[in-house]
Amino acid sequence: MNDFPSSKFDRGKIFAKTGFKVGTNYAKHYLKSIASGNGDKKALHKQTAEEVFSEFSKLRGTALKIAQSFSIDQGFLPDEFAEVMTKAQYSVPPINRSLVRSIIKKELGSYPEQLFKSFDSQAMAAASIGQVHRATLKDGTEVAVKIQYPGVRDTISSDIALAKTLLKRIASDSATIEEYIDEVKQTLIMETDYIHEGESMERFHERFESESVVTPRWIEEYSTERVLTMTYLEGQHLNEFLKSDPSDEEKNRYGQLMWDFFHNQIEDVLDGVLEFHADTHPGNFLLTTDGKLGVIDYGCVKTFPEDFFYKYLMLLPTHLNRDEEAILDLYNKLGVLKGDPKTQPREKQFYDFALNYGFTFALPYLEDSFDFGDPEYRNLIRQYTKNAPITNEPRGNKHFIYSTRVHLGLYHFLMKLGAKIETKESREIVESVLAQIEER
Repeated sequence: MNDFPSSKFDRGKIFAKTGFKVGTNYAKHYLKSIASGNGDKKALHKQTAEEVFSEFSKLRGTALKIAQSFSIDQGFLPDEFAEVMTKAQYSVPPINRSLVRSIIKKELGSYPEQLFKSFDSQAMAAASIGQVHRATLKDGTEVAVKIQYPGVRDTISSDIALAKTLLKRIASDSATIEEYIDEVKQTLIMETDYIHEGESMERFHERFESESVVTPRWIEEYSTERVLTMTYLEGQHLNEFLKSDPSDEEKNRYGQLMWDFFHNQIEDVLDGVLEFHADTHPGNFLLTTDGKLGVIDYGCVKTFPEDFFYKYLMLLPTHLNRDEEAILDLYNKLGVLKGDPKTQPREKQFYDFALNYGFTFALPYLEDSFDFGDPEYRNLIRQYTKNAPITNEPRGNKHFIYSTRVHLGLYHFLMKLGAKIETKESREIVESVLAQIEER
């Protein structure tokens, strides 16, 4: 990949081309199904997804961030589409070497061969807004250098407008895309500031570095808003780990590390910290060579208001206890409902869906252990997502966009891993946090 289309006109042409491909593919399928009485819908979804990913890879930035979100929220799109979109997490064609060299010169003041003892000009990973290169500092420290694609921040607003039109052609009629688009816009603006990410990285290091979790360290003197240098972690992403044919014991251990990291963030609320790693997709985590959970990306970090977070956590015990009066009260306070489900059929539809989905989501906490590899549970989650009674009308507090992304991303990670998790301690953490908040 030799360039990055940064003008509104150039990027608009790619969006338009992608939209034309999507429309043409589905139109051809429709005509074929009429003529022959059948059509391979799965093959159609996969072909269309590959073509969309190919075009979005040229755009990077906002377009790939949207693809990344859809790869997590499986059920929102056809399975074949979501599977292809997982490549947006860490498998994007890199920009060329000369451009990398010029970006480093502009941001850090010298070319990489002058700054580093060694610098691999071949990217080790490339994702939505930047790509990562291995390097060695002159003192011998092994580092990873993340380089932001040029012009990404300047393209966000125009991409959002263009993406809305395209994604309405791809998503099902019942899917709401406005919340995802708005969430992408806000988080992408934040993620294009690598100084902000470096500071977040250091805070998480102080909070979580332990015998089970490892984080990179920010190398501030080799970083700017568009170049981020951090210590290097060796390990495997989820897909690489699964390809190694791990044992059930290994998968359970990896899953437990993920589960505990999520709930240890909740436990920090006891110390007044409501800051969360808000991008639970496989490209942001590693199983390191010494068996630790490596948390390697801090571009999307979210601080929740205490009032929202308390109500969000309260959804767990109220659903487990089937306390419908308390559930109804929370749904009203969180904006899930916009009327009385007893008198308004539309609100009754939303209430029934949320009640049953909420209970399904709470099931892992019901006993002391839970098997995320159970295909029946995976199918339940997927079917609820596919059949959500949602239109383009936003529902729920805006912070649901982040909390759901974190929590649902965790569940999809564990389901793909097929891990059995011990949940007793995490349930006690939630109970302790709720008790403390109630006392305030």
